[in-house]
Amino acid sequence: MKDPTARRLEATHSIAHVSKSAGISSRTLRHYDQIGLLVPDHVAAGGYRYYTDGQLVRLQRILLLKQLGLKLETIAEILDEERDELAALSTHKEQLHQQQAALERQIAALEHSISALTTGDPMEPGKSFDGFNEQYKQEVTERWGGDAYESSAKWWNAKTTNERTSFIDEVKELNAAWIQAGELDVAADSQHAQDLAARHVQWLNSVPGTPMTSGDQQQHKTFICGLAEMYVDDARFAKNYGAYATLVRDALKIFAERNINVG
Repeated sequence: MKDPTARRLEATHSIAHVSKSAGISSRTLRHYDQIGLLVPDHVAAGGYRYYTDGQLVRLQRILLLKQLGLKLETIAEILDEERDELAALSTHKEQLHQQQAALERQIAALEHSISALTTGDPMEPGKSFDGFNEQYKQEVTERWGGDAYESSAKWWNAKTTNERTSFIDEVKELNAAWIQAGELDVAADSQHAQDLAARHVQWLNSVPGTPMTSGDQQQHKTFICGLAEMYVDDARFAKNYGAYATLVRDALKIFAERNINVG
């Protein structure tokens, strides 16, 4: 058995540091302690909690499972039953990659439609509905749940041709507005950029079946920031914003930090 003194020497992460790094409130961390979900290594004088690296891994898994829509009680059961941290983290990573792949297909489908409307070229249904049609029902259901698939499919299928065209035009106009802002050399934290970020988030909110409709503020923030990074990291998305994908990413992350309260 490891010496308790040695355990305390490992506990170099204060509750304030963990709260800031993880983007959750100290109040939430104290709640996790009270319900036994994340008990700190020790509590110092004055009630300050300290966490080991192992407990940070547990917190990371808690946040990942929350993004999947699980309740705290269910998360506690899963964590208590699973002892192989590395295997569990690898599984979570794969699930996130799968969610990212599903979003990439839907965005690529919208980009095809936008391109066709812009150039006058004929649309290819197989491309326009990739990620929305029955072909991916099982895959989407496994990744986001049956409700996510049903809501997004009904939403898109119920639209008339004009409504679909209008939706695509909205995306096109938003992309153009970002490019114009970049050409004007606006700062990511400026009112101009933040107004665009609010418009961008409002557009994301209009699409059912994504984490934006979960009602969980942590999921909203993670989803927005994850997409923002994707706009820069993936060339297919970066091209939508000309040379200004970095502006879009930074503005969205600033917006999420300022406007989405977690914990």
